[in-house]
Amino acid sequence: QVQLAESGGGLVQAGGSLRLSCAASGSILSINTMAWYRQAPGNQRELVATVTSGGTTNYADSVKGRFTISRDNAKKTVYLQMRSLKPEDTAVYYCNADIITTVSRWAMDYWGKGTLVTVSS
Repeated sequence: QVQLAESGGGLVQAGGSLRLSCAASGSILSINTMAWYRQAPGNQRELVATVTSGGTTNYADSVKGRFTISRDNAKKTVYLQMRSLKPEDTAVYYCNADIITTVSRWAMDYWGKGTLVTVSS
C-alpha cells in the first residue's frame, strides 16, 4: 500500500527555520500534485503550499515569501522549507499527494499522519 511519512517537525524559536520532509512509498506508478496542509487547534485545516509534477508552486498568502515547497521525484519526496517562523505557524502539518498506484491505476488522495511544529515566542 501507499504511505506518506512526514518528518522534521519540532520546537523552534520565533524567527527560526525548520524543514519538513514527506516521503512516499509503496506501489506507486506516478505522483501528481503534492501539497502541505496545516491545522492548528480550533482552526480549519488549511492549504499551505502545493507543487505540481511540473514544478509549479502555489502558496497561501500567510506563508508567501517565507516558505518554500519543493520535490525530489527520484526520492518521491516533498519538502517544506520554513523560514522566519512565527508563533501563528504552530500547527500539525500534513503531507498530501495525488498518487496513481501500479495496482489500481486510479488517482487517489493520500495523507500523512502529520508532524507537529511548535514555534515559541
